[in-house]
Amino acid sequence: MFIKQLYTGCLSEAAYYIESEGVAAVIDPLRDIEEYLVLAKERKATIKYIFETHFHADFVSGHLDLAATTGATIVYGPETITKFPVHVAKDQEVFQLGKLSITVLHTPGHTLESSCYLLKDENGKDNAIFTGDTLFVGDVGRPDLAQKGNEITMEDLAGMLFESLQKRIMPLADDVIVYPAHGAGSSCGKNLGPETFSTIGAQKATNYALQDQTKEDFIKAVTEGLAAPPNYFPINAKINKEGYDSLDSVLTKGLTQLSIDQFKNKVANNAIILDTRNAAEFTSGFVPGSISIGLDGRFAEWAGSLLPFNVPMVLVTQKGKEKESIIRLARVGFDKMEGFLDGGFEGWKLAGEKIDLIIDVEADEMAMDIAFDPNMVIVDVRKETEYANGHVKEAINIPLNDLTDPGSMANLDDHHNIYIHCAGGYRSVIASSLIKRQGIHNIRNVVGGFAKIKELSDKFDIEKDVSVMN
Repeated sequence: MFIKQLYTGCLSEAAYYIESEGVAAVIDPLRDIEEYLVLAKERKATIKYIFETHFHADFVSGHLDLAATTGATIVYGPETITKFPVHVAKDQEVFQLGKLSITVLHTPGHTLESSCYLLKDENGKDNAIFTGDTLFVGDVGRPDLAQKGNEITMEDLAGMLFESLQKRIMPLADDVIVYPAHGAGSSCGKNLGPETFSTIGAQKATNYALQDQTKEDFIKAVTEGLAAPPNYFPINAKINKEGYDSLDSVLTKGLTQLSIDQFKNKVANNAIILDTRNAAEFTSGFVPGSISIGLDGRFAEWAGSLLPFNVPMVLVTQKGKEKESIIRLARVGFDKMEGFLDGGFEGWKLAGEKIDLIIDVEADEMAMDIAFDPNMVIVDVRKETEYANGHVKEAINIPLNDLTDPGSMANLDDHHNIYIHCAGGYRSVIASSLIKRQGIHNIRNVVGGFAKIKELSDKFDIEKDVSVMN
C-alpha cells in the first residue's frame, strides 16, 4: 500500500495518490495534472480511478484532463449531476484497488453530493478516510456553499452535516487516519488547524464539531461567525460541475509572447494587466494601470476574489514565471489569458514607455508623519476581525475584498496623503494598485504592514474594537 498526500500550500489544498499492485487512484486532483502522471510513471502504475469528494468551490479540479489522459473513471458520490460522463457511486459502494478497497460513504452537509472515501488495507481493516470538506483537522466544511434558491438553507445543510458526522465518522475506530481536502488558510471552513492530517481519535478529542452536543447546538456552532465566501467560489463550483477547456489549450493561448505594440492593443481592447512579480519589484515600477498580485502570496485566491472571469487578461511576469502564472490562474478557473509582455517590465522600461510606481515608506516614517500632516489618511486593508484585534487610531478599514467596488474608495481623494497597510505588505500592494486604477495616485505603501507598526507601538496609538471581536 502506498499513499501520498500532494499538498499545495497557496491553496491549502490536498490531493491524494493511492496505489496497490500497480493500480492507482487519485483523490481531488488539481487542474494541473502533471504531478500525478509523473508519480504513476515513476512507480510503473496505472491510474484507474479519480475520486471526487464533491464539487469543489475553491479550485478547478483536474478530473476531466486526468481522465482524458489516462482513461481513468471519474467517481462522484450519490446525488451528483454533471454535464460530462462520471460514475455516480451508491452509498457503501466498494471499489477494488489492487489488494485495497475503497468504500463510498455519502456524507451530505458541506454540499449535497459530498462523500468520504474509506480505505481498507490488505487485511480488510479500516486504514484511512479521505474526508474532502466534510471533516477537517479541527473543523468541518462550511454549510453555506450549496444553496439552491429557497429549496435548501444553510441550516438544512448543517443539520445534514451533523447526521453525516454522527453516522459515518464517529463510529470509526480511533486509529483511522483522517486525510482532509484542506488545511489552515482555506476559506472552506472557519478555523482549520495547522496539521494536514490527523486521526479519528484525535478529532473526537479536540474538534468542536465532534463533541457531545445536540443537533441544534451543532447547527449554531457551525453557522455562526462564517465570513462571506470568496466571490469566485460559485464560479469554480459551476466549472467543476459543467466542465472546462483543457489546460493545454489555456496554456497555448496564455503563453503567447506579445510585443509592446501587441500588448498595448490588447489593453486598448479592455484587457486587464496583471503583474505577478513580487511586491517590492512592483512598487519600484510597473506598466500604468496594472493590478499587482504577486506569485509569492496566496496568488490564486486573491486573483479569483478580485479579478473578473469574463474579461481578457495580459500578464507581466518575472522572466521564467509565465507558465506558473497561467497555471495558477487556471487552477481557480481563469481561461482568458491572452499572452504575456515579451521582455517583461524591463523591456517596457528600456523601450521608453511610460511607467508608474508606488512610494514605499517604513513604519517609523509613517509615525513621524502622523504628528504634523493634517491631510494624512491611513487605510488598513486587513479583514474586519484583524482590524478589530488592533489598529492604528483613526485608520480607515477597507478590507481588500471590498476594493473591487469603486464605491469603497468614495472617501479617498488625491488631496489626501494616503498611507496603505495590511498585516505584512502583500495585500497593501494589491490594494495600492487597485486604488491607483481609480485615478488616486497620492498613496504610500507601508512596508512590513501592521507587523512593523506593532514593533513601534510606543510611536503609535493602537486601539481595539471589542464589539467586533466578540
